[in-house]
Amino acid sequence: MYSFLYMIKVNIAEARADLSRYLARVERGETVTLCRRNVPIAEIRPVRAAPAKERPIGIDRGMTVPASFFEPLPDDLLRAFGGVGDEP
Repeated sequence: MYSFLYMIKVNIAEARADLSRYLARVERGETVTLCRRNVPIAEIRPVRAAPAKERPIGIDRGMTVPASFFEPLPDDLLRAFGGVGDEP
């Protein structure tokens, strides 16, 4: 799901006079570009919302690591990555 973000340009004096109005637009997903004499100097953007629930750390959804994962790699594969037999 994508939402279109809008960007508006506003000079600092105008932003200062109507800051709450521009912040309301930012809350709706727009980006406000602050300008000094019509030259962009900064942006005010919405902050990403925090995840609704904490994400688990590590293995999730019943996935398991097979015992073979911890076995040493074959010498030919180690050589391919410079891990064995390449000593000067």
